[in-house]
Amino acid sequence: QVQLVESGGGLVQPGGSLRLSCTASRRMFSTSAMGWFLQAPGKERVFVASISWSAGSTYYADSVKGRFTISRDNAKNAGYLQMNSLKPEDTAVYYCAVAVLSGTSYYLQNPENYPYWGQGTQVTVSS
Repeated sequence: QVQLVESGGGLVQPGGSLRLSCTASRRMFSTSAMGWFLQAPGKERVFVASISWSAGSTYYADSVKGRFTISRDNAKNAGYLQMNSLKPEDTAVYYCAVAVLSGTSYYLQNPENYPYWGQGTQVTVSS
């Protein structure tokens, strides 16, 4: 079992930045990947970004490319999502998740391939 705890959400003005953190309760498998997803009210969970734990390979949704950066700290069993140039449409609950096996971008965009999820953190972009 892996327990995930997110932090770093909040209220920010358009154009601002936030950094989300996700800490795992145990050492990550070298084959695993961490993903970030968002879910707006009444909508499905949507892929944001992912990173393979060993190689650090990253994938991003087109909507966040150039604005968001995913990273990880193996020693701290933690992952991060740096969000810059935030827009009102980025408003959502953000979840981190862990997939036991990394894979292609298509594979990592599917939330069903992630058995472990955090509780979510609210991000609100508003003036």
